[in-house]
Amino acid sequence: MKVLFIGGTGNISTSVSRLCIERGMELFLLNRGTRKMDLPGATVLRGDMTKPDTLTGILAGHRWDVVVNWIAFTERDIERDIALFRGKTEHYVFISSASAYQKPPSHPVITESTPLRNPYWEYSRNKIACEERLRRAYRDEGFPMTIVRPSLTYDTVIPVVIGGWTEYTIIDRMKKGKKIIIHGDGTSLWTVTHAEDFARGFVGLLGHQQATGHAFHITSDEILTWDQIYQAVADAAGCDLKPVHIASDFLVQCDASLRGTLLGDKAMSVIFDNSKIKRFVPGFVATIPFHDGIQRTLAWFHEDPARQVVNRETDALLDRLIGAYEKNALQG
Repeated sequence: MKVLFIGGTGNISTSVSRLCIERGMELFLLNRGTRKMDLPGATVLRGDMTKPDTLTGILAGHRWDVVVNWIAFTERDIERDIALFRGKTEHYVFISSASAYQKPPSHPVITESTPLRNPYWEYSRNKIACEERLRRAYRDEGFPMTIVRPSLTYDTVIPVVIGGWTEYTIIDRMKKGKKIIIHGDGTSLWTVTHAEDFARGFVGLLGHQQATGHAFHITSDEILTWDQIYQAVADAAGCDLKPVHIASDFLVQCDASLRGTLLGDKAMSVIFDNSKIKRFVPGFVATIPFHDGIQRTLAWFHEDPARQVVNRETDALLDRLIGAYEKNALQG
């Protein structure tokens, strides 16, 4: 199977790329070559998707069994891809986001038929617009698309709300015995998925004839509270957890940049029903519990001191938010 990944070296996509190679797929990666890559067996095509006119020569002569775009974020990106790959691929896969699902959800169990609506986050609304454009292309011209909606998926990132992701700030605070913010009362439910687990479901969809026209989410079945998620991070870091529970609304009031990731995503309890991906990819199951996966993630950070980036602005923001909350609590 001849597969083109647009991107393919990110937090989620690297695990998928490795599994494709392991399964004998002929994998091409189209990117600008700015990220260090360790994917022997993949063929790299240097190109910039923001300059589609420059891609004609790079893509000339190729026909793909599958094209996956890991870095499409706007409807304009989708228009470009339809024009580039119309008649040149048997299967096009768009990476959307589970944050596109209805917020707040009218029902806590999320299936692929849950409505798409997110008034809190422009990122999610743009993903919805991308999906709608692809559905029109499928209906009107048979463009062979599939939509995949990852939720909070990690490997080389720390999946917490503030001070994590590519930063090491949250771990630095824990090691120094500083307080850590957990949004809400810590009891809302969430699912965190390791990229290697996601890859097993995702690769099973590539070239899957019956997946055309469908949307899927692919997540772990492990359901945790946010208190449990932060405790697992602290355990992996070998630190005591000193949580401060702060209402999401208060956090957003203090810092509007948190509106999307909190009110538009992580503030509400969500339980993903994975029965659809399991029907299409028999045998798919997530096997890496978060308590184990986050230890692997921190081991990756500890392999190279350059990865342990402590953002002083983020650290100051956390102190400021905790200070504002504690002052407000004292004032009654």
